[in-house]
Amino acid sequence: MINVTKLPYGLSPECLDCHLRPDDFFCSLSEETLKAFAQIKHTSVLPQGAVIFVEGQKARGIFMVCEGRVKLSTSSRRGKTLILRIAKPGEVLGLHAVVTGKPYELTVETMQPCRLAFVDGHDFLQFLKRHGDASLHCAQQISRDCKHSHDVLRSISLSHSVSGRVAQFLLESAAAGVLKEGVVTTTIALTHETIAQLTGTSRETVSRTLNGFKKEDIAELDGSILTIHNKAALERIATI
Repeated sequence: MINVTKLPYGLSPECLDCHLRPDDFFCSLSEETLKAFAQIKHTSVLPQGAVIFVEGQKARGIFMVCEGRVKLSTSSRRGKTLILRIAKPGEVLGLHAVVTGKPYELTVETMQPCRLAFVDGHDFLQFLKRHGDASLHCAQQISRDCKHSHDVLRSISLSHSVSGRVAQFLLESAAAGVLKEGVVTTTIALTHETIAQLTGTSRETVSRTLNGFKKEDIAELDGSILTIHNKAALERIATI
């Protein structure tokens, strides 16, 4: 077991001692499979803003997010960036590329100090052959990733307004927020630029849309605190 006090940024436990492992995480494997995984992985700690891999790069292995958050994005030739999703602890990055033998489809960058586990592509494929439960979890996560990408593209291509996309983003972000007297409060540690990349628009448009929501007393984002005053109104805007 790793000595927590020796890890930078206050990051901690290893696979067998990890506090994660709910059913929807790849790391909810049998103890035998987890031990086998621990033997082929290499753990590292990265600072905020570190690029893990880039779109088009030859896949060399998979990365599991143990602690922290990373953003998965794609860019156009003109330099416009779209963030497809933000990966949380327990998710595995680069699965599709390693399984298919194709280059990485996305660019992945840390949003805060992160602890990651890396497994060489060849070692990972051999691991999947020997452990059926890991193969099933792998297939399930690839399916979830594909569905999420489809949902993002559908939202951006079919939504008729930017305000609708921003409203939908705020509602999804506040899904686990605190409800008190009809007001929902939660924390969003994202800049306007990042929200713009998540909703397929510009930072200026996001700022203008949020200011409009605030003036109408629908919702406001003060620093990292999101407060939704009128959820019903925000839901109506999200359908526009």
